Amino acid sequence: MAERSGTGTGTGGSGATAAGDFGRRVAARRAYLGLSREDVALRTASAPGYIEYVETQPGSHGMGFVVRLAHALETTVDELTGGTVDLPPGTGRAAGRPRLLEIEQEECWTLVGRHGVGRVVVSDAHGPAVYPVNYVADRHTITYRTSPGSGPAGAAGKETAFEVDHIDDAFSRGWSVLVVGEARAVTDPEAIERLRESAGSPTPWAGGERDLWIVVTAGRVTGRRIVTAGSP
Repeated sequence: MAERSGTGTGTGGSGATAAGDFGRRVAARRAYLGLSREDVALRTASAPGYIEYVETQPGSHGMGFVVRLAHALETTVDELTGGTVDLPPGTGRAAGRPRLLEIEQEECWTLVGRHGVGRVVVSDAHGPAVYPVNYVADRHTITYRTSPGSGPAGAAGKETAFEVDHIDDAFSRGWSVLVVGEARAVTDPEAIERLRESAGSPTPWAGGERDLWIVVTAGRVTGRRIVTAGSP
């Protein structure tokens, strides 16, 4: 996966001030919950203009506001401030009365979304391995780019598993979706161009020359969700 960008406290090439990491986390969490800035402002007893400022301008904020913001976004202060970025998800304790539910296929694809980071399973002479990759998806396929000879390239020509998940440490809950199907390498230039136009190019965070396109055609899609009593 790619290197992380800087804190963004300077200005971008357009001359506009870049958002800091805190603002980007707030904006991403708000978008994930499907909330508007007005919604978050109402939940935090602040103005929509201030939420816009938080998301788009670097700066410091009072701890009282940060606590209210974390509560409004159904997460924790540590998550918003980046205190957990170097820790594996799921280090919290299990919540009271958790339930494990199956997710219908339609909702599985909704959770996978159009793009994100997932994990592809590859088995070779050295045994099984799991690789994180940036992907784009539709309701039938998962597409990612990699380098010829790399670990993720080893999925081509085989049945593979592709997993996407989300862990919410704040409420000890989460979901995972598993797509199982045949993986193939796409080498025809016209087919690659169609992929670019239909799905957009999945941009690997790791950078570099990654011009091998792999498409996983779903044969089986399953999902599971942990829900907890009393959580939003």
